Amino acid sequence: MKRTRLVRLIGVILCLILLFALPVFSLADAGNFSGGSDYGGSSGGSSWGGSSSWGSDYSSGGYYYSDGGDSSGDGGGGFFIFLIIGAIVLFLYFKNKGKMNAASQSAGTATVAAAAQGALKPVSALLTDDPEFSENELKEKISNLYMKLQDAWEGKAWEPMRAHMTEELYNQFARQLDEYIRNHQTNHVDRIAVLGVELRGVRQDEVNDAVIARVKSRIVDYVVDDNTGALISGSKTKELFMEYEWTLIRSRGVKTEHSDNPETVHCANCGAPLEISYSAKCGYCGSVTVNSQYDWVISAIKGISQRSA
Repeated sequence: MKRTRLVRLIGVILCLILLFALPVFSLADAGNFSGGSDYGGSSGGSSWGGSSSWGSDYSSGGYYYSDGGDSSGDGGGGFFIFLIIGAIVLFLYFKNKGKMNAASQSAGTATVAAAAQGALKPVSALLTDDPEFSENELKEKISNLYMKLQDAWEGKAWEPMRAHMTEELYNQFARQLDEYIRNHQTNHVDRIAVLGVELRGVRQDEVNDAVIARVKSRIVDYVVDDNTGALISGSKTKELFMEYEWTLIRSRGVKTEHSDNPETVHCANCGAPLEISYSAKCGYCGSVTVNSQYDWVISAIKGISQRSA
């Protein structure tokens, strides 16, 4: 009898999980981060306009604006709600099965490991191996990449982003964009402004350096039918204030190079010259060069919050 009640309880909780997850599947913008419902963050919108503690500190060129574009993500806010509720379901199950002690021990070990992995070094730690590294230049690069990402997404020309993302993330976004192409839809993101970039810290291992950044932006996001021009979702007038967490990686030991000319390397497969500022794909043999061997590339993007104007 108790087992039957437990199964029913789990069924109810799973239904609630689906309800919480539904907004995730109706999101838009590059990577599908924005949507009809606000999520995450704290109440109040004053910090979005550049008056926040780090938004006003942004000194590498001020705000970055664009008349058109798009933004992207993986529905990070809803996904984490899904994970949290799923964890509650597992907790109830193990409690009723009499395995509370084992579950607690396992959870405690995982928490310690996660805390160790999550520890961030100050960004200045990069100066030890790379004296030419500049926080302001990296902030400016992130702002420019955000604009470039939106333009490529709305224009449905994703190839230029290959040089600026890991292959895994590039392919993830490409699959999402392909769905818009198949459905003859265009996701527009207008009136984009990058309101601030904060470099929160650095993680380092034997292979890569990783910089964790918070990006705040303002967008107007909507999807239209390519054939009829009809509005499918979103609003052509409502402003959305977005916050993302970006992770950028670069191979350990790489030094910052200051040059007005795009860096040219050679394809590891066929030896042909490859201009990595445009694409990581060799135009001769089609093989892909890992750009993190030469410069910072985006390895992950997570939606933190959305607030409507």
